[in-house]
Amino acid sequence: MLRKVLDKLHPTFAPGGKLQTLYPLYEAIDTFLYTPPSVTSTTAHVRDGMDLKRMMSLVVVALGPCFFMAMHNTGYQANLAIADSGGSVKPIEDWRESALQSLGLGHDATSFVDNFALGALFFLPIYVVTIAVGGAWEGLFATVRKHEINEGFLVTSALFPLTLPATTPLWQVALGITFGVVIGKEIFGGTGKNFLNPALTARAFLYFAYPGFMSGTNHPAPNSGYGVWVAADGVSGATALGAMASAPIETARAGVDVVTGYSWWECFVGYIQGSMGETSTLACLLGAVVLVATGVGSWKIMAGCVLGAVGMSAALWLASSGSDSPMMCMAPWWHLVVGGFAFGTVFMATDPVSAAMTDAGRWWYGILVGVMTVLIRVINPAFPEGIMLAILLGNVVAPLIDYAVIQANIKRRTARYAAG
Repeated sequence: MLRKVLDKLHPTFAPGGKLQTLYPLYEAIDTFLYTPPSVTSTTAHVRDGMDLKRMMSLVVVALGPCFFMAMHNTGYQANLAIADSGGSVKPIEDWRESALQSLGLGHDATSFVDNFALGALFFLPIYVVTIAVGGAWEGLFATVRKHEINEGFLVTSALFPLTLPATTPLWQVALGITFGVVIGKEIFGGTGKNFLNPALTARAFLYFAYPGFMSGTNHPAPNSGYGVWVAADGVSGATALGAMASAPIETARAGVDVVTGYSWWECFVGYIQGSMGETSTLACLLGAVVLVATGVGSWKIMAGCVLGAVGMSAALWLASSGSDSPMMCMAPWWHLVVGGFAFGTVFMATDPVSAAMTDAGRWWYGILVGVMTVLIRVINPAFPEGIMLAILLGNVVAPLIDYAVIQANIKRRTARYAAG
């Protein structure tokens, strides 16, 4: 039935139809629901079951565990803070509270439904605004350029909301995704021609434009009572990285668990404060299995990131005895489970467009991202979370890495040919 409706509408949007300028929108809906009817007509061509649509769809599927954590952990952290405060922390009184009450739900931190519903009421509006605003920009550029809407936005629109705190104002979400799509991708020609990850570009814009809403412990005025990392009123708190960066050196030497109150396992599972979809290393690993098994994500980049981060953090940790920097006291295995390292390594650094494309280059690119992540975290206390800037730096130098790898291969082949 749906196929018949789309076929009936096709002449209206096809060349010569009344709505031909909106053909990219029609084509996007049609190809999202059904396999494109176009086939290669020449005899010499390459057949592959993996096209761009399937690649992007698999990334969204791999993000499933992170979506789950974004909703369940967001609600859990808020309800836990409300339950443990003795009345000083309260729910944010807005339309979400009315929606919860109309559903007959409350703020029981031990209730899966209460936690999941509250988290969904914070995450889904951010996701919807991202799709609506970013999709509008994608449609506008596709219409003006007279080409099809690319499936790349499926991934960008899924990644960006997961990197945000739950209480990010929706107007900031709209501004951020606008910057990411327009400046991070479309002005360079769209998907396949951008050298920066659009989702990270959007996140970086918000981080520098509105730092009070993206870091710290409380939103700046007028919402001074709202927590940045916990979706409740009258609460304050920092991420594990933020708490460690601001801890006294004597306390920091006692360990991350002493400073934050979280065990390593709790950080690995992800029921801690942080950006909605970045807290769980376990969820990211499940996504990594999907990406590697389907050949969509590069395991070389992921392994390079881990090697770089562990190597750099181990060197700094071993040299921390005479240092007064609390971040140097963080052991290598903690760097892997706090902050957005796992999320960035699995889903951001492996972006096939902005990452290195040669096999050897992927190793060097991953190691560079891992090393820079730890250096930014430890050396610069103003940026306790370093993976975002590290990946953007990696994006910039990725073409140079590929160029160096290719030139080295050419020199080796030339030498072998000359030798005999």
